[in-house]
Amino acid sequence: MSEDQSETFKALAGYFLPAGTLEYFDLVRVLKDKEGLVLFLEERNELPEEFKGQRYHSKGFLPEVRVQDFPIRD
Repeated sequence: MSEDQSETFKALAGYFLPAGTLEYFDLVRVLKDKEGLVLFLEERNELPEEFKGQRYHSKGFLPEVRVQDFPIRD
């Protein structure tokens, strides 16, 4: 997949994810199963701009979860 196609796909995937999700997560894989599409996301390892310059302590990551939402409904 070309870089242009990848960016187009990410933009399209944004309609199926809760608002703002792609600001903190990267889309790494898409799988079609019997229930629909499964989008695999990885959290970005970067501090949001508003917290840069502050001390922080990483608590690690939680186990993966399956989020079912229909943001395209609006």
